[in-house]
Amino acid sequence: MGDPRVAAIPVEECGEDLIDTRDIAQLRVARHHAARNAAYPFLRRSVAERLSEAQGLLPPGLHLLLVEAYRPYELQDYYFNRHKQRLTDADPALTEAEAFMAASQFVSPPDVAPHVSGAAVDLTIMTADGQHLDMGTPIDASPEESDGACYFSAENISGEARGNRELLASVLTAAGLVNYPTEWWHWSFGDRYWALVGSRPRAIFGPTKIATGTRARL
Repeated sequence: MGDPRVAAIPVEECGEDLIDTRDIAQLRVARHHAARNAAYPFLRRSVAERLSEAQGLLPPGLHLLLVEAYRPYELQDYYFNRHKQRLTDADPALTEAEAFMAASQFVSPPDVAPHVSGAAVDLTIMTADGQHLDMGTPIDASPEESDGACYFSAENISGEARGNRELLASVLTAAGLVNYPTEWWHWSFGDRYWALVGSRPRAIFGPTKIATGTRARL
């Protein structure tokens, strides 16, 4: 995400609202303590609609499980700088520019972060009884702690995990979302990275803020 080509993509903000994915009957949303990010279930309306479409493409008995969607700018900035500092602590020889690029492979710089625009979601697949499918790593496993297994195309995962990732990709790609390849769980639509991958002239979603008391339905 630190690639200058991402930042160079212009944003023509369409002004679409964010909605609470907990109000969408077809989707499952993780329940967790969200003191740091109470707005985690919110997404741009068209992204949520595409997730509903993707859910309909899964085999019976399987469900998309949304873990985190919208993220405030300040929180993204905190996550990015924390990861950059950890990399610098591990390798003091890194220059500031090198640390920035290394950190951006796993945590998006806040100015271009898809989560800040409400255009991205971290998700997995679960069974009807709440069991998560084996994806090879937990969500948010870093490249360092997973030996690169968090990369979508990693080879150091089981055949079962590979098949489950391909299932996830098949339904989300069919619904128009794109994956950030260092994180098998991260998918987005309408942001700068989506525009770059699809050779589109502009993004339609830029950084946004949300009133967390708002709830809206599809």
